[in-house]
Amino acid sequence: MDDNNTRTHYNMNTFKLGILGSTNGTDLQAILDAIASGELNAEVSVVLSNRKNAYILERAENHNVPAVFISYKDKSREEFDFEMTSILKNYKVDLVLLIGFMRVLSVEFCQEWRDKLLNVHPSLLPKYAGGMDTNVHEEVLKNGETETGCTIHFVTDEVDGGPILIQKKCSVNSTDTVDTLKTKVQKLEGEAFIEAINLIHHRDTENTE
Repeated sequence: MDDNNTRTHYNMNTFKLGILGSTNGTDLQAILDAIASGELNAEVSVVLSNRKNAYILERAENHNVPAVFISYKDKSREEFDFEMTSILKNYKVDLVLLIGFMRVLSVEFCQEWRDKLLNVHPSLLPKYAGGMDTNVHEEVLKNGETETGCTIHFVTDEVDGGPILIQKKCSVNSTDTVDTLKTKVQKLEGEAFIEAINLIHHRDTENTE
């Protein structure tokens, strides 16, 4: 009983996160772990996906986070995005994070969540903008880059073109493969998301004081 009361009181004062994802949600796990350890004063309020079998939904359910599949069948991009916005607002989300979300968002959605919508990209933008997942790491290796990393940026209607909030770097070694680079960069992504959430939470707290 006491634990539940404590949790309810804590959640009233936390920063509410909404997650959009289409894949495994590795970065979601890093965020959930940071919340559990007290590193983040936040809660993941809801996870939305356009893919019914995306593991990110199962990952959310394993942590008692509401997980919602939204079908895009017979819907325009605007209709799909309006449905997402309705759900996010229903959960009173403060900040929306894109974690492996494999859809281009409508102009209306980007405007609705302006300055409250963050994406992670697995490169040091503006390098390799527009690339996705392992394709980026393949290009990094093919081009003989000596460093790579990740970028957290605000989302606008220009793909991978919004203002950069955080970048984290790692070296590219001669022995690296696509898989080892992906592992390195994903670790950085989790760290970067945690920093970014704290920055935006601090910004919003200051703005309301």
